[in-house]
Amino acid sequence: MTDRTIAQLPNSDLDAEALEWFARYSDAPDAAYSNAAFRTWLAGHPDRETAFNRWQADWRELDALPQSGVERLRLQLKQDQAKSTEKSRASERQPSWWSALIPQAALSALVVALAVGSGYMAWDHWQQQPLFTQMYQTERGQQLSVQLPDGSRLRLDTATRIEVSWYRQRREVKLPEGQAMFEVQKDAARPFDVVAGSTKVTVVGTRFAVRNTAGSPVQVTVEEGKVRVSPLPTNGRQAPESAAVLLMAGQQMVASADGGLGPVKAIAASGMAPWRDGRITLENVPLSQALAEFERYAPTHMVVHDAAVGALRLSGTFDPQKLAHFRYALPKVLPVRLKENGELTEIIASH
Repeated sequence: MTDRTIAQLPNSDLDAEALEWFARYSDAPDAAYSNAAFRTWLAGHPDRETAFNRWQADWRELDALPQSGVERLRLQLKQDQAKSTEKSRASERQPSWWSALIPQAALSALVVALAVGSGYMAWDHWQQQPLFTQMYQTERGQQLSVQLPDGSRLRLDTATRIEVSWYRQRREVKLPEGQAMFEVQKDAARPFDVVAGSTKVTVVGTRFAVRNTAGSPVQVTVEEGKVRVSPLPTNGRQAPESAAVLLMAGQQMVASADGGLGPVKAIAASGMAPWRDGRITLENVPLSQALAEFERYAPTHMVVHDAAVGALRLSGTFDPQKLAHFRYALPKVLPVRLKENGELTEIIASH
């Protein structure tokens, strides 16, 4: 291994300098200290040894990656390196400092050598590899309680699907459909994100609910602590900080399909994820929407063909498993009657 001098970079690039030194000595990092050039490099800035040690720690964390993920990473890195080399040759530009400093003896190293060869592409890929992934799903009429590896607890309502991914510096749950209650274990070093539609909810430790169902806006309700609600990036651009809303305990808000955030409103404790207790709470919603909510739990065999009837507003708390009670109450609270039509019951105007 040669002892050529490392190209000196601005302090903002200390990690990159440390990366190359570590690439040389990845098999025996302690041996670097016997290199006079390495000791000189360390002495040149007080943060250099910290950066070098951080690469050692990051290298050890590779052991936590699933083997399948490591193999995918290896393949992707080689592809990126090839693309980077091809682009550099096509443009006939001088190679960047990292392209010129590939340590040949370390080319077989999974991350470090390729990171030196293709800038921070390897580092980025590494950061993007989840340490844990799992999908959970409930069928219609089913609920599910889940404890995640960090101790966080999730409660899934009926017809709900979530996708959990744990990364080195963040925790993420995607909610493509349904609603769930989250009791998040505090970990300031790894924020907890819930992505529902075009909306992202970020927390450190709290208890909150997120709902994302077809035809309805995303709904976020905080029972304990606080969360940050923001639109997802569009076209690669982050939403401005002013677009985010801090939601406190006892508050609720909805977000449109494009991520637009609605007003914050107070909500009573009884209205916070009542489905946990087997209840549906409707607040001035169209009858057609009320039926759709019941259908999430079980077939109702009830239909509305008249748009005016479907637009009638309904409020109340119901047990989705006791549809007979809902059928009995409906003509008493709305100007409608039930018309039996074979296996279906049509809700029609009473006049």
